[in-house]
Amino acid sequence: MTRPLEGKLGIVTGASRGIGAAIAENLASKGCNLVINYTSSSSADLAASVAEQLSKTYGVRAVPVRADVGTPAGAAALIAGAQQHFPPPSEGARFQIDIIVNNAGIARNALLPQVTVEDFEETYRVNVLGPLLVVQAAQPHLPRDRSGRIVNLSSVSSSTGFVTQSVYGGTKAALEAMTRTWARELAENATVNAVNPGPVEGPMYAANTPEFLDGIRGWILHTPLMKAREGVDPDDVVRDANETGGRPAYTKEVAGIVGMLCGEDAGWCTGQVVCANGGMLMH
Repeated sequence: MTRPLEGKLGIVTGASRGIGAAIAENLASKGCNLVINYTSSSSADLAASVAEQLSKTYGVRAVPVRADVGTPAGAAALIAGAQQHFPPPSEGARFQIDIIVNNAGIARNALLPQVTVEDFEETYRVNVLGPLLVVQAAQPHLPRDRSGRIVNLSSVSSSTGFVTQSVYGGTKAALEAMTRTWARELAENATVNAVNPGPVEGPMYAANTPEFLDGIRGWILHTPLMKAREGVDPDDVVRDANETGGRPAYTKEVAGIVGMLCGEDAGWCTGQVVCANGGMLMH
């Protein structure tokens, strides 16, 4: 059976765990070779495990590459690592990056009086400067026939005004603005879209304070697909949903939407923020 991304090369930042690892698996299942990017030495074993599992399960080539993409040197090292591990198939052939998923991100929530300059600078460095530097470094290697795909991981926080997210929400709004600009500037190379998850299972969501969760409970209650289902969702998810108002997305659900945007059939969609939040935010 032909896989739609067979032989393509994709880069997923922050891919050692969570949404990033799920996105990498979705792309690998469709035949995409992958660079599994991670930042810190503490994630090295996780990234290596993800790469090995995807290679064995899906018969693709997946390699971990450590790089802090929020710095010019890190972004350059990421692209250099991709070139090293995936050289052109023949002499004179052109090295090409087909898919980029800018997933790496951090969140530091604080009420306005507690926001620090360090919080601001670090969050914008990772969430905004990082994707810009990666796309900038990759641009010479993008396809020249509009077949490339770039997907940026935004958040409903760009539009919902959640309390304590002055900085995080601002970074995601900036990322959405860049998405639209890149869709125009890179039109002959790639489509450029963003997806905007709401709550998603994993350590970032689990780290939220009870006060924050209480503040977004109304949003959760009004999100159509966050209603937990007995007999379908795991028992612990149903129990937690009874307290919080609903279940977070499974990482594979967000990954499925990213994967959808990376296929040939999505070639007429660019410059968009695509729902990946179960209906929490409707446009």
